[in-house]
Amino acid sequence: MADDVPHPYSIEVSPMTKPEGHFQWAIRKSGKLSERSDRPHRSEAKAHESAMEAVERALKPGTDGGRPRR
Repeated sequence: MADDVPHPYSIEVSPMTKPEGHFQWAIRKSGKLSERSDRPHRSEAKAHESAMEAVERALKPGTDGGRPRR
């Protein structure tokens, strides 16, 4: 799978035990956990695609990583 993740982010996709056959992702920024998927994905490719969308949201100026402001 092509790794087009912008620096300093990295994406980790891993299989889930429940539900079996599904995948989850985690995003790291400079090696520290930044965000983790909250739902299972049916394939490794779909999980990676979802993680890339989360990285793109985090890169948008003024979005504060897509998280609501307090």
